[in-house]
Amino acid sequence: MYKKVTEEDIEEFEASYRGSDTEKNDLKDLYTKCKGNMKLLFCSMICSDEKLDSHRFKDIIDEAIAEGELKATKKYEKWAKKISQIKPPTNPLKRPSKKKKKEMDDLGSAIVERRSQRKEQFNSILSSIMSKCDPSSQSEPTEEEFEKARQRLESRKKGKNRK
Repeated sequence: MYKKVTEEDIEEFEASYRGSDTEKNDLKDLYTKCKGNMKLLFCSMICSDEKLDSHRFKDIIDEAIAEGELKATKKYEKWAKKISQIKPPTNPLKRPSKKKKKEMDDLGSAIVERRSQRKEQFNSILSSIMSKCDPSSQSEPTEEEFEKARQRLESRKKGKNRK
């Protein structure tokens, strides 16, 4: 009946919505409904991200307050002061892509894999040092090794007796 909504469709809608007049009107309406509470506004505003959109939304609301469309509230002024002290994002209209997230996941798994390899190497080195330093931890020789060592000792004794 309806077309299946894909991630691509959502990303396309978001790209066209962010920065549009519709978004500005929605922002102004929500500002009025939330009485300047920007935390509540971000929870209600579609396609918004507090880290990316705070400075942009502040500019839009400040402009509307200057034109007399909206009234400033104490909650908004406190939030705006806090946002003014934070460095704005380089490109607020562009969301981080999924590809970058996948690359980060790949990087994370590579780091975990490398960490396990290093742990194995460390354990191997540690066990070899332990075996050299602690004679009680050495394992007993096999029957074959024992027999070869016995034969060497006997051959040395025979060599000394002849002299």
